[in-house]
Amino acid sequence: MVSIGTYERVAVTDEAAALLRELAGQHGALMFHQSGGCCDGSAPMCYPVGMFLTGPSDVKLGILEIDGIDPIEFFMSQSQFEYWKYTHLTVDVVPGRGAGFSVESPTGKRFIIRSRMLNDAELEYFGLGPTA
Repeated sequence: MVSIGTYERVAVTDEAAALLRELAGQHGALMFHQSGGCCDGSAPMCYPVGMFLTGPSDVKLGILEIDGIDPIEFFMSQSQFEYWKYTHLTVDVVPGRGAGFSVESPTGKRFIIRSRMLNDAELEYFGLGPTA
């Protein structure tokens, strides 16, 4: 998603933003960590800030700016980022049961990731383009 001359690695749909506003009203400030698999598949996990601790092996992909709530930081493990570094992620929401300890679990909705490959301009911006 392009935003005033800069490129972002992560974005949010209007539907997901609406759910995040509702969840922030219940839980306060939120953050995401992209799950790497296992029990929860590869679901984006949403937590109240402070309930999931990131470490030096986590990469901050970006910050979701949603009107009416605190910015939401989005993280992924460094090892997973190596597989996904050429990909743009969009947080969306669909009907279903949320994963594990993610705060949307009781709502009857779950967050999912929609992805696409970075375009040439984004690749260049993130230093991933071909070298001359």
